[in-house]
Amino acid sequence: MSSQDLQGYRSGQPAQLADVLERVLDKGIVIAGDIKINLLDIELLTVKIRLLIASADKAREMGIDWWQNDPFLSGRNGHDRLEKRLQALEEKAGLPTSKDES
Repeated sequence: MSSQDLQGYRSGQPAQLADVLERVLDKGIVIAGDIKINLLDIELLTVKIRLLIASADKAREMGIDWWQNDPFLSGRNGHDRLEKRLQALEEKAGLPTSKDES
């Protein structure tokens, strides 16, 4: 943040939520934590939490783009695989397949 940005906060003006959100998404923020459950010095459970909040553009700059290849998130949802299975079942049943109709 520049000194001009900070000056607005020092004067007692509340930060606008949109401004704060824009800055966080532009720069990115990481929240990390560990939760451990022990019983009599025996570790029963460890949960590691890592949360990155950033815009998609900023995430791509950092080399994070897992959502582009995830079929559920990219809109493909396994459609090609389902279509092939349907075609195979139609062929086994002796029915005209969807590829025959096109």
